[in-house]
Amino acid sequence: MDHPHGDDVTGRFAELVGRADDEIPLDEAAVLIAAHAYPGLDTAAVLVLLDELAGGCTAAGLDGLRHYLFDVLGFSGNTTRYADPRNSFLNDVLQRRLGIPISLAVVTMEVGRRVEVPFEGVGMPGHFLVRHASTPRVLLDPFDRGRILDEGDCEALYRSAYGASAAFDPSALAPVGKRAILARMLANLRQLYLTTGDIWSTGWVLRLRTTIPADGVSEMADAASAHAALGRFAEAAALLEDLADLLPDASAERARAEANLQRSRLN
Repeated sequence: MDHPHGDDVTGRFAELVGRADDEIPLDEAAVLIAAHAYPGLDTAAVLVLLDELAGGCTAAGLDGLRHYLFDVLGFSGNTTRYADPRNSFLNDVLQRRLGIPISLAVVTMEVGRRVEVPFEGVGMPGHFLVRHASTPRVLLDPFDRGRILDEGDCEALYRSAYGASAAFDPSALAPVGKRAILARMLANLRQLYLTTGDIWSTGWVLRLRTTIPADGVSEMADAASAHAALGRFAEAAALLEDLADLLPDASAERARAEANLQRSRLN
């Protein structure tokens, strides 16, 4: 398989996230995010590694998978270097067996799918979880070595992130789709790169986010700003022109004027 590069990677990601949610291959889409940080990454090889990990799981059922992933293979949360971007890239997570809640959730979901132990993502604010699709009241924390949680445990996790007085709504434990998982992975990277001042990486993250349907007009504006900061004036102008088509008249005029300004900077 040829290694995808640049626009090919972005185009493939856009094609995947444009599918019906249940038809999105979460594993491949997550690897394509990593391929932007690792140009030339052999995406097929990463998917084969997932197959091989799943093939090594000889114990059946939920408990067998938990034991295999978190006791035998040793997947766990990176508590010492949480902000390391490698925690978000599936190739690194599989090699290092360290990650953040959402990347470890993707590993759990994708290995589980391969061994017929289905999981759904649970987008609780502050701490991503998974739940067993066949028994939805069984929630797991992949960041904490697959610890099984009840609603009270989830509420405690939520308050540890947002404060003891934060109001917890059990609806936060509802499952989320694959598109939402990918958007949240990118949102995490965006925040990380903005914090570290990595404008180039912020640019590709925002470019990917703009391909996710209904992910928000603000992402297109942010991506245009990132392109302009990198001197990619044509790309910034193109995004602003696309944005103008989505905005009401007055805002659309401003976006087109800004697009013209960016194009003028090419001369």
